[in-house]
Amino acid sequence: MNLLEEIAYRKAELNTRRHFMKKCLSGMGTMALGSLMGSSLSSCERATDALGQLRDSANPMNPLPPHFLPKAKRVIYLHMAGAPSQLELFDFKPELQKLHGLDCPPSLLEGKKFAFIQGTPQMLGPQFNFNRYGESGAYVSDRLPHFSQCVDDVAFLKAMHTDEFNHAPAQLLMQTGSARLGKPSMGSWVTYGLGSENQDLPGFVVLVSGGTTPSAGKSIWGSGFLPTVYQGVQCRSKGDPVLYLSDPKGMSRALRKKSIEAINDINRTQFEEVGDPEIMTRIAQYEMAYKMQMSVPETMDINDEPDYIHEMYGTEPGKASFANNCLLARRLAEKGVRFIQLYHWGWDAHGAAKSEAINHGFKNRCQEIDQPMSALLKDLKQRGLLDDTLVVWGGEFGRTPMRENRGGKEMKFIGRDHHLEAFTIWMAGGGIKPGITYGETDEIGYYGIKDRVHVHDLQATILHQLGLNHEQLTYHFQGRDFRLTDVHGNIVEKILA
Repeated sequence: MNLLEEIAYRKAELNTRRHFMKKCLSGMGTMALGSLMGSSLSSCERATDALGQLRDSANPMNPLPPHFLPKAKRVIYLHMAGAPSQLELFDFKPELQKLHGLDCPPSLLEGKKFAFIQGTPQMLGPQFNFNRYGESGAYVSDRLPHFSQCVDDVAFLKAMHTDEFNHAPAQLLMQTGSARLGKPSMGSWVTYGLGSENQDLPGFVVLVSGGTTPSAGKSIWGSGFLPTVYQGVQCRSKGDPVLYLSDPKGMSRALRKKSIEAINDINRTQFEEVGDPEIMTRIAQYEMAYKMQMSVPETMDINDEPDYIHEMYGTEPGKASFANNCLLARRLAEKGVRFIQLYHWGWDAHGAAKSEAINHGFKNRCQEIDQPMSALLKDLKQRGLLDDTLVVWGGEFGRTPMRENRGGKEMKFIGRDHHLEAFTIWMAGGGIKPGITYGETDEIGYYGIKDRVHVHDLQATILHQLGLNHEQLTYHFQGRDFRLTDVHGNIVEKILA
């Protein structure tokens, strides 16, 4: 054997060894597991997650069993981006009205962080009238006349608190469990843990209204370090439901199908070579995109709803609105979508601009949401969907009982500053006790004094209602297991039916 032949032989031998190490050893563990479980699927087709569940990597959105019997099958989360004032909606404080216009006591300011309070601000009483409604006698302001008729179907959490007082970090904490970028959103965790009931629609759908995305951007419905198939898919209530979903000009559906099949054949070959699970995610996304071309336009078309439903919600087909999104949320829930997230922007009630102020823009936001969110609750209930659909409403933090000022100057319009110590969230359906109020704030709504609930407690409770143990729903990343609630979170047992 000459020198060139020996080099060629050694190179081939090396490649063969590499092939053995990569192809065989990497799959032996899964092959052994498959043998023990009586499965003939290869390591390319199955993967075991941190919970020990056998997850189908070829179709990662296949339904998975919960940890225990769930009370809810799906979630509709209505996030009011910008943080509405609880003191103008649900947390009625007569004593605060008596203090209106007086200087704020120094004890409420010392050692605290505020976004736009400087000097000595004045106390600010409730700006709207309140009344009690329903058999529960819950307080609701006159800004929400439709919702006041639904109070016996919801549970109010009056002593919510958070760790962040700026919008983007607080929104991230609320939706991802961390104030830092890069963590999976709640909807991603839920679809990772449970999959989806409808294989022709995304398991996690996002609908945005109010003119812009929330301050934290699209990261609050991202998948973080989870496979990207679990990220939220943003749909629109005006125009094409999903951008670039339609076939390109001159391409038929048959040709589109053939091109996707060819691309996925290449992806499968690459997966066999490198074993990167993200490639299987890419394959699943291509296939989902093709299925969505038929299923999404049909689901997102509200024109076929009867007139009484449009009157009930206040919807206008063809327009982008919170009302349209609420009706779409009901349609998506009917289709088996696991997590439906609505964001309505514009609740940042400062006094710097008329469009933001409590005595102007805040009124408009209330008018935009009152009828639709009330109709959503009633519609779900009349269709028998509220029993197994968990509806959550709220912002990322609360508002101060003192008036905002900047540089010691009184603002032209009325506004309240960001407040992390106390705010209100309500929940309905999905195994939540109806017609109750849990938690209490002090006489001016500054501190929670009874049954306080942290953001991580809320997250743990939402997962619990879906049959997921928040301490067991983990994902191994960068050397340790991560979870939505980090090392925190307690289930709010007293609000569970």
